[in-house]
Amino acid sequence: MNRDTILLVEDDPDEAELALFGFGQVGRHYDIQLVRNGEEALEYLFATGRHADRATERAPSLVILDLDLPRMSGFEVLRQIRSTPEYRYTPVVILTTSDEQSDILQGYQLGVNSYLCKPVDFESFADLLQQVSEYWLSSNTQPGRRHNP
Repeated sequence: MNRDTILLVEDDPDEAELALFGFGQVGRHYDIQLVRNGEEALEYLFATGRHADRATERAPSLVILDLDLPRMSGFEVLRQIRSTPEYRYTPVVILTTSDEQSDILQGYQLGVNSYLCKPVDFESFADLLQQVSEYWLSSNTQPGRRHNP
């Protein structure tokens, strides 16, 4: 059985490690692909550059995107994701420390599916990751994807 792939776009090593550990706490197992900047996120998504050999079946079912990324902002990554028919319906969740209304508004204007502020404590963070992954990968039905309860 193929596991769903989650593309985690996070440049902060500590937060990436927390997220990976948090996903490890989730009952279901996902294939988590971690990339550290906006350019690498696009390389992974479009199987170019250092990810040119990515297998097509490892296209992400969910993208979790930080905003403040080196080389290319999360907003630009989101803009490019949404401008591509292949990823038009792929759920994208912004997970960030910013609670600025301008960031929230821009995220939704660019087509994000959900905007979440990172909780401070690990238990809440792990709970949030579980809710996000369960909702988008198990409960949600989207075009071109079979429901996977």
